[in-house]
Parts: sequence; structure tokens; C-alpha cells
Amino acid sequence: MINKEEPKAELPRTPSMRRRAAPTIYDIARLAEVNPSTVSRALSQPGRINIKTEERIRAAAKQLNYRVNPIARALPTGRTFTIGLIVADITNPVMFGIVRGAEHAAAASGYTLIITESQESGEREATAAERVMPSVDGLVLGTSRLGDEKIRDLAERTPLVLINRDVEGVLSVLPDLRPGVEQAVHHLRSLGHQRIAYLSGPATSWISRRRGEMIAVVAAEQGLELIEIGPGAPTLDGGRAAYSSVVQSGVSAVIAYNDLMAIGLMREVADRDAPVPGALSVIGFDDIFGADFTTPPLTTIRTPLDEAGRRAVALLLGKNSAEGELLPTELVLRASTGTPSAAHLGQHAN
Repeated sequence: MINKEEPKAELPRTPSMRRRAAPTIYDIARLAEVNPSTVSRALSQPGRINIKTEERIRAAAKQLNYRVNPIARALPTGRTFTIGLIVADITNPVMFGIVRGAEHAAAASGYTLIITESQESGEREATAAERVMPSVDGLVLGTSRLGDEKIRDLAERTPLVLINRDVEGVLSVLPDLRPGVEQAVHHLRSLGHQRIAYLSGPATSWISRRRGEMIAVVAAEQGLELIEIGPGAPTLDGGRAAYSSVVQSGVSAVIAYNDLMAIGLMREVADRDAPVPGALSVIGFDDIFGADFTTPPLTTIRTPLDEAGRRAVALLLGKNSAEGELLPTELVLRASTGTPSAAHLGQHAN
């Protein structure tokens, strides 16, 4: 006996569910009583026609609830008016400011921002870039985990700007690390710290290495002994995991790769009933949203994250006159740093 497959039932479609034909520039032209070519110029090149005519066209487009089709718009020009932003970890609050600045700059120039993440993986980042490139007019790589050669390859195939990464021949937005690091190290030295640690981030992070190098230079200039601990995950758990290494190092203060690691370390210290900053002074990097919500509030080296995102998009679109200008950094003093105490962290290791 042969069982015949019954036709699959379709969900009933109410009148409100039926897709209405989207309005076109021809509909707008009829309503505004102009030629379709005039509508096209008014919507794609503002300011090119009589202002009263343009206002009439835009009023007609609004009345018809007209929306620009990015695919159709791209056909004659080869441009999609979209920008791809690839980040290592979209849940990291350091991305909030970067995304906000990039979005504001993109929107101001009539572009849409598309965001994807690599989950701290260079392989995933490369895959994401290959998938996104055909649909965007350029890429911004925030906290890239790709090798230099792959970045150069992408830059040869599409407009590309890096944030917190320096690759020869590729546009980038970089921080001026020295002012903030000098202030942080001098602050620790003035409190009486003599042996400090740098809690480094991922081994594939260019900015983690650069921060460590700058801290080492400034610590040597100011006569402090520096221990590097890591690499580690740039997360709360990464900060917690570094606790035992910090204890074994015998340091009285730590500068972490980012605020999340600093906060994670502070939480682990607190769980061991050790006082911060009494048993250990902690400084973060970036001044993310929530850095002042901790107990105690976190001392950190601030980078203008919004400006980094804004400047990257402006560079990508060729609208940034400050190319090559480094972003300023500065120490934000809060309560997670203090004078070294006799209550050393090592006494709380158990």
C-alpha cells in the first residue's frame, strides 16, 4: 500500500497579513506631480533640485510611507550605503561606546551600520568579514583578532579601518597610551607601591601587547618593578582566574588589560575576604559603563570610546580631517587604589 503525502496545510492569511505592494518613485511622482527622475534625484541627492519641489516630494514619500530599498539603490551605483562593524565580543561594555559613536557617524552620512561579532576568534572574524563584505561599502574592525596579512588582504578588497590595531598601510584609530599610563604608574608610585603587575589580555590582541609595552617603559622610568601576568581572557572570569598568579607574584597593585578583568579580579579578592585597596590596589582600562558601580568604584585609564567609533566611520567615508591624530587617554581616580598595607594579599590566599 502506497501512502500518499498529504499536501501541507497553509496558515490562513487575513487581509492585514497580505503584503501590500510597496510604493515606488512612480507613485511619489504622481502624487507630487513631478517626473520620476526628479523624485530619484531628490531622494538620493538632496539639495540638487529646487527646495520647494524637494519638500513636496519628501512630503509625498512620507504620505505613502515610502522606504528606500537598499538593494535597488545599490544597483545603479554599486553602493549599498551600509557599513559593517565587526567586534570581538558584543557583550563587552567597551563596545557600547564604540557602537554608539559609529552609529551616530554612519547615520549622519546616510549610512546604516551592520554589527557582527567574532567571539574572540580570528577564524570567525575572517568568516564574518567574507560574508559581510559583498553587502557593505566598507568595514570597521574593532578589537580585531586577525593577523596582519589577512587584514591587508581585506583592505585591498574593500575600504577598511581598524580600531585599537596598527597595521602598516591600513587606516586606523589608535589611542595615545602614554598620558594615561604615566598618570596611572605615577599615582601608584606616589602611594608607595614598588612592585606592580600588568594583567594582560588575549595573546592575539595587539592593543593588549601595546598597553603592556607602554606600562613596562613607564614603570622602568619611574623605578617600579613590573610583573606581567597572562595572557588571559578579557572577561570577568579572566580576571578571577588570575587571582592565584597575582598572589604568587607578590605585587601590591595591578593594572589590568581592561575594566572587566579588573572587576573580575576585585570580585575574587573580595570573595577571599581581602580588602581592596588595602590588600591589593587595582586599575582598569577603558572606563566602561558601570566601572563606577563596583565596590569600591574602579580607578581606570579612560579612552574616549564614542570618539573612536565616530572617527573610524569618518575615516572610512573619507570625512575625517584628523587622520593620524591619536585619541587622548587619562587616569580616572576612584577608590580601588590606595597605599600598600601590611595586610598583604598573600595572607588571604587560602
